[in-house]
Amino acid sequence: MSINATLFGEFLVFFIVLSIPIFAVICYKIGKRKSTMPGVLAFVGGCLALFPLFALIFIAVLALKKDLPKNSVYAH
Repeated sequence: MSINATLFGEFLVFFIVLSIPIFAVICYKIGKRKSTMPGVLAFVGGCLALFPLFALIFIAVLALKKDLPKNSVYAH
């Protein structure tokens, strides 16, 4: 049985390209509650999706951050 390195590389690139919008949307949804600039957090999360471990760490840190106050102008 031979292992096709090209097919593995294509799968890896496909997985990373597919994960960029997924991580960006997750960061945006969490960022709406945690920050006044959810778009920036979505961009950073999308960029970090090139290295999925860093993106998961970023999401974990973002999730552990305190929420904005309910009476804040920026809270949606």
